Amino acid sequence: MPTTPISRRTALRTAASMAAVGLTSACRTPNLLPDRTIVRRENSRTGTRDWMLTHTRVDPDTKWRCPWIEGYCSHTSIRTGQTLDIFVSTQPASGFTVDIYRLGYYDGLGGRLMTSFGPLSGHPQPDPVTGPKRVRDCRWEPSLSLRIPEDWPSGVYLGKLTERRENLQSYVVFIIRDDRPADLIFQCSDNTWQAYNRWPRNFALYDDDKDSWYWGGGVQVSFNRPYGRYCQIFDAPLSQGSGEFLLWEFPVAYWLESQGYDVTYISNHDTHQGSPLCLPGTRIPRAAGFLSVGHDEYWSIEMFRNVQESIARGLNVGFLSGNTCCGRILFSPDAGGTPLRAFERIGVYGPPGGTRDFVAMKSLAHERPYANELVGAHSTGPVTGGADWACAKPDHWLFANTGMTRGDAIPGLVGWEWHGDPAPIPGLEIVATGPTQDAPGKPNGGTFTATLYPGPRDNVVFNASTIWWGDGLSEPPGYVRPKVYTEPRGPDPRVQQITRNLIARMLRGSRYPDPRP
Repeated sequence: MPTTPISRRTALRTAASMAAVGLTSACRTPNLLPDRTIVRRENSRTGTRDWMLTHTRVDPDTKWRCPWIEGYCSHTSIRTGQTLDIFVSTQPASGFTVDIYRLGYYDGLGGRLMTSFGPLSGHPQPDPVTGPKRVRDCRWEPSLSLRIPEDWPSGVYLGKLTERRENLQSYVVFIIRDDRPADLIFQCSDNTWQAYNRWPRNFALYDDDKDSWYWGGGVQVSFNRPYGRYCQIFDAPLSQGSGEFLLWEFPVAYWLESQGYDVTYISNHDTHQGSPLCLPGTRIPRAAGFLSVGHDEYWSIEMFRNVQESIARGLNVGFLSGNTCCGRILFSPDAGGTPLRAFERIGVYGPPGGTRDFVAMKSLAHERPYANELVGAHSTGPVTGGADWACAKPDHWLFANTGMTRGDAIPGLVGWEWHGDPAPIPGLEIVATGPTQDAPGKPNGGTFTATLYPGPRDNVVFNASTIWWGDGLSEPPGYVRPKVYTEPRGPDPRVQQITRNLIARMLRGSRYPDPRP
């Protein structure tokens, strides 16, 4: 879509903002307009479904891993021009190939082949010892070093690993980030992917060697290990090595790119560091909107403060997620001193007694800030459950052109974790609400609340109050629909229109006006 020149008023407002954050005259003024053609050009390229795993297997003794071929990456996110190490183990020894794909829309195929390597020589790499706080920190030899090409756009990338003895497959996953102005920043929930990663066997943040669903402190997890198969509410074969991205986040990314929105991708680690939210050398938000997507449970206090500060500076936020900002974590370096490669749970972003589940939560600090003070609402009551997403304010701009009236509901869209207990934020509105259930006809006493509140600079913060928002947007190749507590019904034009309305409002209130009518 074409760009438009900045108005004189916008230019003066931007210059004032720069002065306010202490820029000197010697600093180079950053490019303030996003290139809205990048994602559209990328998705016009030839796509393929070959990115999907066709032959994967799980070792029944471990329940989660694929020891025949498995791997991990040296970075959760990386810029072009930097070098990514990929660590692969094959047991028994075997040659293997690596095919790198970027995930997107690509005429409905979902991925594009970027490059291939191999055959490479594979061998068994050692299982790490169990370290302090049960951390499993692999010290593997790199199998491949890849300098990220300058022309690879920001996105989520999968490396499909295929060993040559039986053609068994698994993934590695990484994010390419950039520093450019954009309409939307898509934050992947990779802290939560790792928190639930049980590789090699029951070594998630949820296992203290006594309770396999432990919710206390004193347990640490490392990014220096493969992602095992997804361990929660259903079987998802494509999760072998890919975390939770394909489950809850890819339907959102696939839909955004299908619509031609200008989107750039970051990891939780980037939000923790803060600078990837801003234009280079400034504290000015580099996008109109920030999207928290899927199951975004684990946040450091730095993540909280950086998003909070960006809202204060005019960033719009869409929490298209559930159970968001529930567990407070502390990052640590790995055994080799690389920062942000391990973390542990140290607190809860909610008041004491705010949940009825997870007994060991009581052993953790429950201190302000609370998640609802950022998100609008937070995990509360029974935490888990499902519901129909029922409209509470049909005359609100959020529901324009949806045809929804008060009480109209989108079946099964709320699950499996949601938000309630809205904060007393001035101007906060409950836009959708209803009772939650453990199963059809079995209410569990919870009440979900989707909220929207105004920021200080004509910006807005929306909370969808469900992990499953993406189910109402699209169903990409390989997508598996969840079913627990309730069952969503798939793409719904009302969810799509609500999301369009939200993004249009984000762009309207930003320094990056949307040129589309």
